[in-house]
Amino acid sequence: MVKDDLIKRIDQLLIQGQNVLSTKKSADLIPDYVDKGLLKGFRAKSLSFIKYLYGESHPYFKEFDECVKGQAYYETESGINILIAIKNEIENDWLISFKQMVSAEIFSDFFEMSKYLLDLKYKDPAAVMIGSVLEEHLRLLCRNNSIDITYLKNGDTIPKKADTLNADLAKAGVYGVLEQKNITAWLDLRNRAAHGKYGEYNQEQVELMYQGVLNFIIKFK
Repeated sequence: MVKDDLIKRIDQLLIQGQNVLSTKKSADLIPDYVDKGLLKGFRAKSLSFIKYLYGESHPYFKEFDECVKGQAYYETESGINILIAIKNEIENDWLISFKQMVSAEIFSDFFEMSKYLLDLKYKDPAAVMIGSVLEEHLRLLCRNNSIDITYLKNGDTIPKKADTLNADLAKAGVYGVLEQKNITAWLDLRNRAAHGKYGEYNQEQVELMYQGVLNFIIKFK
């Protein structure tokens, strides 16, 4: 596809996403939700498009797949935000540059992608992405320090949650209480973003999260 075709296609997806949002319904004790059938169509077509552009290993594909799973209204909003970020990349020819850099193994760091989203004021997908990078680094630290990253439950091997990894690392003395508290706060911000609680944090907090997580990863390897 050429650039104009890509923009046309993503505009169609954004319209489809808005049509899903227009089916918003409310009920007691549960979040606002949307039509399940329309949402499934929007999810499938969007994932197919993102896979075509970036592949399944790219953060955009992973975050869309993770954030748009259920029927909640905010999940469709998250998907639309990710598509808007992708559209901006296409319009500014950043997609081509990105693919060139990745193929040359110069630009594979999720942090650069997060910073790019922050510069565009897309704090919500940036917060989710930074949190994902942090969680993976916690797993790496656990492996490097012989700390289990899974546990057994009814015979099944279950991955530990990020908060548990954080507690285990602090208990083992890999880092101190201050770092543990900072990580808890960063993970909480990530979770707020992933669950559509966009009004509970701002751009500046995500920027501080970005710098804090970056410094943490540089210090603790």
